[in-house]
Order: sequence, then structure tokens, then C-alpha cells
Amino acid sequence: MKNEQMKKTMNGALILTISALIAKFLSAVYRIPFQNIVGNTGFYVYQQIYPIYGIGMTFALNGFPVFISKLVAQEDDEEKRMQVVSTAFLILLSLAVLLFFGLQVGAKQIARSMGDSQLAPLISSVSWMFLLMPFLAIARGYYQGTFNMIPTAVSQVSEQFVRVALIIGVALLSLQMKWSVYQTGSFAMLGSVAGGAIGVLTFTSFWKYFFQKHDFTAGRINYRAVARLIFKDGLIICLFSSLMVLLQLVDSFTVMNSLRDFGLQDSLAKYTKGIYDRGQPLVQLGMTIAISFSSTLLPSLTTALASKKVQEYQRIAKTMLHVGVALSVAAAAGMMILMPQINTLLFGDSKLSFTLEIYVLSVPLISVISIYNSILQSEDNFWGTFVAVIAALFIKVILNSWFVRHYGISGASLCTLLSLGAALLVLVLILPQSVRQQSRSLAQFAMRLAGCTLLMIAGIWLLSFTCSMFFETTRLSLLVIVPADVLLGVFLFVAGAMKSHLFTKEEWATLPGGSKIVAKLKVR
Repeated sequence: MKNEQMKKTMNGALILTISALIAKFLSAVYRIPFQNIVGNTGFYVYQQIYPIYGIGMTFALNGFPVFISKLVAQEDDEEKRMQVVSTAFLILLSLAVLLFFGLQVGAKQIARSMGDSQLAPLISSVSWMFLLMPFLAIARGYYQGTFNMIPTAVSQVSEQFVRVALIIGVALLSLQMKWSVYQTGSFAMLGSVAGGAIGVLTFTSFWKYFFQKHDFTAGRINYRAVARLIFKDGLIICLFSSLMVLLQLVDSFTVMNSLRDFGLQDSLAKYTKGIYDRGQPLVQLGMTIAISFSSTLLPSLTTALASKKVQEYQRIAKTMLHVGVALSVAAAAGMMILMPQINTLLFGDSKLSFTLEIYVLSVPLISVISIYNSILQSEDNFWGTFVAVIAALFIKVILNSWFVRHYGISGASLCTLLSLGAALLVLVLILPQSVRQQSRSLAQFAMRLAGCTLLMIAGIWLLSFTCSMFFETTRLSLLVIVPADVLLGVFLFVAGAMKSHLFTKEEWATLPGGSKIVAKLKVR
């Protein structure tokens, strides 16, 4: 029976991981055509408000559902599960209504604080999404708590498909209707809200059962106890899940005003911020690639700890760290060496490529932070995560304006790296002793990784340089050159990893096609 339950849990975790990957990929990729349609200033308008949306959807997608699922999983009786769910729903609904009215009433003041009063309608538009948050969070949390991950997976993917389609549709319609960038941004935000509504509709059967069958007046558990758990452990999960979005929110409030202090005119400051925001989908893609494979090991990590298999626990933690670090470093290095070409191919020009190169260094930092957070969560250590998030936000809030005023828009990228570095330092200091000792013994692995990365960089640079001698740098030519560079980079990195024995047999097995590599080349 226990083995059957474990198998169900592992299969559910795999389904949820795959659906989350699809959702994150769509969330990152759609912003590329959107920027191409609305331009840098239009992209600035959308990205100024996006962090508010991102925080709300993180609450509904990753934060509260994970915590609610734990509360549901602790109850064996269905009636008690529904009592927990109904209590949590009313608490989250109260929070959602409070946030909705706060954004509606404070839209103009928030927009002025961001340095652009014309953003107020966008803030009003995105506020409607918070009313959907409790419906999404509760339904997802209930199904995940009963180990049925398919409804959550369907909800995630459906929501993102509809949202992306509507946002791109709005952008195309804006060209015909000649809307201003602010009108386009407002309708795009409403498109995001519509995507969330579709996500709620996928749970129609659950809510029909919830409202028709459950008696809200019968045997409800203590509100104060549930609220304390939600706003203690649950909110910590939410804050960490939205760490990058929170740092982007700080940019929304500080960058525009600081660029003016740096000496840029209003229109140029908006245009520059729009180019800087190109880095967000690139970082999100890099994070998705790096974190996805290591995150599949989290259930195994938790199981090993629960079974008190210390050596197995240490091995899985080491595997997560090695795979996550290697993939994130390779992704960041590849994007940095190819940034001018990637920038031109995806966004139409190579402006601020150096700033974006700095920004994508966030990928290895946030990837390692996420892995360490997974290790701490497996041990039910949430306060360490909270301290790390607060450290990152403190650095970003205090220093971001100073960095931008002194170094221009590149200062925002530098401050993001410094903030993530502070969070990583906190997590390293509070890691379990056994895991921290493994982190200290990474010297040999780091040397091998550096060799593989340098080999990859050299190969990509040589191919790019050769192509630049024979082909004009246009978006059409880059459509062939950049994928060729990427394929060569992947080949060289994998070849270097095999030659240098970067990964163990178990670590190779976590990668796509890794088992075939192990069998064919007899990797130790």
C-alpha cells in the first residue's frame, strides 16, 4: 500500500513538473513576439505592471496550492478535508478582496510611485486577477493534496495557452486600431485575467461539488489556526516562488525615476527600460531549463529524508546541485557569448547587449538558490527561505536606485546579481551540515565544469566569427546561425562533460537521453 502511494506521488510530481514546464515556457516565449509587435516602449508599459500579475499568479500557481495541499493531505476523512478547504478559501477570498480594492483605490498613487501616472488603468485591469486567486489556489491545492495532479496540470496549461493567445491577439489588434501603448497594455492585462478565468473554469466540477454539497456552517475548524499557518509557512512559500518577480517589482518602482536622475529624458527612459526588460524572458527560459531536471528529484529527496536514508539523501542533494549548477552555468554562458545575436534575432537589434549579459548571470544564482531551497523545504525549514528572500529584497530596495543613478540601466542588472548573491549566502549558511560539506568539496567539479564551459564558449565564438566573415548580420541569417551555434554549444558541452567525467552515472540518468549516453559510452 505504501509503495502504491509512493508510486502515485512520484507520477503526480512528474505530471505537475511537465505541465509547469510547459506553462513557464509559454510565459517566457510569448513576450518575444509581443515586444516585436508593440516595440520597446510598449514592452516597457506591459513589463512595469507584469510583476503585480506575476506575484498574484505565483500565489495561485505555486505558493498557496503547495501549502494547502499539505493541509489536505494530512486529513484522511473527506469531511475534514472540506472543512480545511472551506476555511482556507474564506481566508484567501478575504485577502483577495482586500488586494483587489487596494489596487483599485491606490492605482493612481502606485502609478505615480512608479514614475508614470499613465500606468493607472493597467493597475486597475490587473487587480481583477486577484479575485480569481483563491478559486485557483484552493482547487489546485485540493487536488494536489489528494495526489490527483491532472486537474492542476490541465488548468496550468489551459490558462497559459488562452492568456498567450489573447495577449498576442491584443497586440496585433492594436496595430489596426492604432491604440496607444497604454491602451494596448490595459487590454493585454485583461487578457491575462481572462486566462486566469479559463483556469478557474477547468475546475467547474470541483466548485459545483464544493458549493452545492458542503455545509459551510458545519464543524468548521479554527480560523485563527488556519490563518496563522497560511500567513506563516504558506506566505513564505509564496514569497520565495515569486523572488525574481519581486525583484522586478522593485525595478518597476525605482528604475524610471533613477534613469531620469541619471540624465535620460522621459521618453528615452521608457525606451531604455523596455530594452532592459528583454532580459526577463531570457532569464526565465534559462531558469526553466536548469531547474526543471533537478526539481524532478525533490520527491525522492523528501522520501529519502523521511525514510532516514542519510546516504541516499546526500547523494540526491549532490545530484540536484551538480545538474542544476552545470545546466544553469552552461545556459548563462551560452546566452552571454551569443547575446548580440540573440538580441538581434529575437528583438530586432543588439542594443544594451552588455546589460543583458550581466542580467542573465542571474540564471546560475537563482538556480542554485532554488535547489538549496528545495533541500531546506524537504526538511520543513521555511524560515531560512524567508530570511533569504528578505535579504535579497533589502539589498535590491536599498541599493537599486543608487546603482542606476551611477551606472545607468546596467546598474539594475548589477543590483539584481548582488541581491541574489545575498540570498544565496544566507541559504549556504543555514544549509544542513552534510549538504554544506558537499558544497565546500565542489572544487574538482567546478574545475571540470569550467573546462566544459570554456570549450563550449570557444567553439561558439569560432563559429560565430566565421559566419560573420561570410554572412551579413541580419535577422534572417541569424535564424540559421544562432540555432547552429546553440547546437554546436550543446554538443561541445556534452562531449566535454563525458570526456572529463563531469557527471556520475546517476547524474547522467537524470538528463534527457542520459541513460543512453551511460549505456553507450559506459560512463562511470
